[in-house]
Amino acid sequence: MTGFTIVNLLELDDSVAGRMEGLEGRFARTQLDSRDIGVSHFRYAPNLRSPIGHRHGEQEEAYIVVAGAGRVMLDGAVHELRQWDVVRVSPEVVRAFAAGPDGLEVIAIGGPKPEGRDGEMLEVVWPE
Repeated sequence: MTGFTIVNLLELDDSVAGRMEGLEGRFARTQLDSRDIGVSHFRYAPNLRSPIGHRHGEQEEAYIVVAGAGRVMLDGAVHELRQWDVVRVSPEVVRAFAAGPDGLEVIAIGGPKPEGRDGEMLEVVWPE
């Protein structure tokens, strides 16, 4: 392993393909040969509201809105998001995203990944 790695997120396979219509997800932790950080790219189609959220046992994450706008639900509370907002989320907080009319693109950055599965997927109900 070298002392650096360069990866283009948009050239990675869409790991979410077929799981949810209108959502793309590319995960670069393995391709980066990283021990301590994970970087992912998510693209939500216009007005897509994810019915699934997740939380972690140990891993803290930060999300950066790089394009579009939308909302994030954090433990049931909805917050508006716009381009260049950064959201830090403690491991135990359930998070889910919804895109606005122009879609939503988010870069997720995670800390060290513990052995085994650290994430738990959960259904969420968006308030009307």
